[in-house]
Amino acid sequence: MLIKARKGWEIPESEATPEAVFLDRRRLIAGGLGIAGAAAIGTGHARAAADPTADLYPAKRNGSYTLDRPLTEEKFSADYNNYYEFGTSKTITAASQALNTRPWTVKIGGLVEQPLELGIDDLVRKMPLEERLYRHRCVEAWSMAVPWTGFPLKALVELARPKPEARYVVMQTFRNPSVAPGQKQFWYPWPYTEGLTVEEARNDLAFLATGIYGKPLPNQFGAPIRLAVPWKYGFKSVKAIDSITFATERPKTFWEGLQASEYGFWANVNPEVPHPRWSQASERVLGTNEQKPTLLFNGYGEYVADLYKDLKGERLWA
Repeated sequence: MLIKARKGWEIPESEATPEAVFLDRRRLIAGGLGIAGAAAIGTGHARAAADPTADLYPAKRNGSYTLDRPLTEEKFSADYNNYYEFGTSKTITAASQALNTRPWTVKIGGLVEQPLELGIDDLVRKMPLEERLYRHRCVEAWSMAVPWTGFPLKALVELARPKPEARYVVMQTFRNPSVAPGQKQFWYPWPYTEGLTVEEARNDLAFLATGIYGKPLPNQFGAPIRLAVPWKYGFKSVKAIDSITFATERPKTFWEGLQASEYGFWANVNPEVPHPRWSQASERVLGTNEQKPTLLFNGYGEYVADLYKDLKGERLWA
């Protein structure tokens, strides 16, 4: 008899919120948020409805990725976003709507057999879309649990066909100060740059998200395509990606360039290693404000810990 041991961060699939509930959520939200809240979410919905790939959503849920807590309601997560291109507050939903996500091209280059430029809609239709339930842990000690839709990053690595000497995957966001006022601030190292090792990028958990809550990504979540690496702090999950480059040298990432003593390249979640200005031992859950203990690698350690076993002397935690 095969007995499957449940992972520490899992709950039974039967306890996950059914897709039908999400598909009907707008009627419920509009009734509970009032005119201003419903209008803000409606704006994101209008953009999603115009998305040429909208027919692909909701995608089938991959039951291998479950949670230890209820999903965060969209009304909480959709208006609490870090997106410094549009401002330093959490309420950047309205400002982010200025970004036109069509047409959008993703450039894939560097140490690859053949550089590529793909329109986002062509890229999305090439890839095996699925929904995954992931935990998201911000370095600011808040967290949420959301249903991303997208595809494994390793599928894009296979499409890119990197050369053997490629060691890092460097991802950058758009640069357009005319619509993103934060990019006019000269002290920030724009464009937003993040990176993973090729081995991290090939890990099953590394995910490129193009949707959330059963529809294409709204702008404030990083439309049209963003990274989701749930074992790392959220600042690693670069939004609105338009460039992916394979390189031999580790990139200097956005927050590392601003304050390397506080925000390192690896940024793996560890409750035992505090941020220089606050503890990482617990996290505030969006929507409920419940304080939960933080888990090593955000609870995904059995899938990713081996990536770092030989990195002696590296600062693996933010």
